[in-house]
Amino acid sequence: MSQENVEIVRALVEDVLRGDIADLGDLSFLDPEIVYEDEILPDHVGETYRGRDGFRKAWARAIEPWETIEARLEWTRDAGDEVVSCHWSRMRGKGSGVEAEIRYAYVWRFGDGKVVYCKSYADPGKALTAAGLRE
Repeated sequence: MSQENVEIVRALVEDVLRGDIADLGDLSFLDPEIVYEDEILPDHVGETYRGRDGFRKAWARAIEPWETIEARLEWTRDAGDEVVSCHWSRMRGKGSGVEAEIRYAYVWRFGDGKVVYCKSYADPGKALTAAGLRE
């Protein structure tokens, strides 16, 4: 099942990157009661979002300040009932034109074939450690 989980994460990321980055599309792979936590953005640290609507709200808040976003999936790692995905993004701020480039990661925890928990990490190494993997 863990390879299936990796493919679910890859498909999600590829779908988002192929289309309108603001539209997460079909979130049926998420458990209706998913819990999402974010440690990347300073104003999100400590925030917990619940359910598919909460997941969409967190995503909308994360991308709202950016006029443009270029992103790619660098790698995924299987960790049993969890998947770690590492990402790279370059953004330009709305109005300010400030550019930023970041690497970050997510730990996706699966239960009964759906994502039940997801947490973002500003440091991909911390995400690997949280999932019991090594860099």
